[in-house]
Parts: sequence; structure tokens; C-alpha cells
Amino acid sequence: MRHSLLSEEKTIRYLKYALGEIVLVVIGILIALQINNWNERRIHYEKEKEFITSVKNDLKQDRAFIHSTIEIIEPKIEAYNTLNKDLFDLYRNDRRSLDSIFKIYFSTNRTFYPILGSYQSAVSGNQLTNFRNKELSQQLIKLYNSTYDRLIDNGQILDERWSFISKKYSHERRTGSFRDMDPAQLSEFLDDLFHHYVQLEWYTTQLKLAAAEIDKIIAENKESAH
Repeated sequence: MRHSLLSEEKTIRYLKYALGEIVLVVIGILIALQINNWNERRIHYEKEKEFITSVKNDLKQDRAFIHSTIEIIEPKIEAYNTLNKDLFDLYRNDRRSLDSIFKIYFSTNRTFYPILGSYQSAVSGNQLTNFRNKELSQQLIKLYNSTYDRLIDNGQILDERWSFISKKYSHERRTGSFRDMDPAQLSEFLDDLFHHYVQLEWYTTQLKLAAAEIDKIIAENKESAH
């Protein structure tokens, strides 16, 4: 009986010791998992901060490009309105002013193309949908996949119409002076400009909406990168 009791006591002590080791191993594993999860969250958070900083810099450059594009377009719109109203009178009585207005309209052409690097990198890395700032993710998806796509499409149409009128009136562009035209040709000239002008006005409206959208994203996420 004495030997049996001693044997049972040793077994119980061994079981307690083994159970204690198991508990310690489990606790160690849980701690290691917690540290690993914390480290992964920290890395993910740092990547999100870097992305937000990078994409905001891209958006600021986009906004500056949009404003410079609008600055080029708006004088063209004013020039067209003057030509549409006074072309025949200017042609008869003030060719010098007509040439000046023509030069404004045909001075240069610029269309907006966004900087896509940071956004495309986040999308290709499947990061955007995993960011904690879901509202920012949704705003960026709308901006890049809807607003910017629409701007690019309209910009391409505008470029095509610009190419048409710049080739057709290459003489005026080259010499800086209006050729002799009869009333039918002057009317045709206005018609050609009108198709370009309509697209120009629409494009300007879309640019301003895009700039406002960018301003909103930047303003609402000032603290996100800190």
C-alpha cells in the first residue's frame, strides 16, 4: 500500500508538472501570435500611412495640373463667345483684333491626365480594400475609376476636335493672320469652332468638379497621414 501511494503521488506530481508545461507552452504560443498580429497590424498601418501621404501628394499635383489646364481653357471660351457674337463685324472693320482673338483661341491645347502611380500600386497589391480608412478608399475609388476615367475620355474627344480645327486652319495658326473669307466660309469657321467649344465647356465643368472632389478628399483626410 505504501509503495502504491508513493507511486500515485509521483504520478499526480508528474501530471501536474506536465500540465504546467503545456499551459506555459500554450501561453507562449498565444503571446507569440499576439506579438505577430500586433507587428502585422503595425506594418499594415505604416503602409496605409505611406500610401495616404503618397496619394495626397499625387492629388495635389493633379489639382495644380487641373487649375493650369483651366487657366488655358477659359480665355479660349471667352474668345469663342466674342467670335460668335462679333466675327462678321470684326472681319469687316477690325482685322487686327480678329487676328488677336484667333491667336488666343489657337494658342495651345492642354488636356488633363492624372498621376496614377500610388493608386495603381495600392490596387495591384490588393491593399486599398484592406485599409482601415474605408471612407477614403471609397472616395479614391470613385475619383480614379469614375471621375478621372470620364475626364480622360472627354479629353481624348477634345484632343480629336482640336486636331481637326488646328489642321484645317493651319494657315491662320502659321501666319497669325486671318485669310480672306466670304460669309459662307466665316460661318463654316464658326461652326467648326462651335463643335470644339461645346466640348471645351463640358470639359471645363468636369475639371472643376474633379478639383472640388480632390479638395474634399484632402480636407477630410488631413489627420490620416499622421
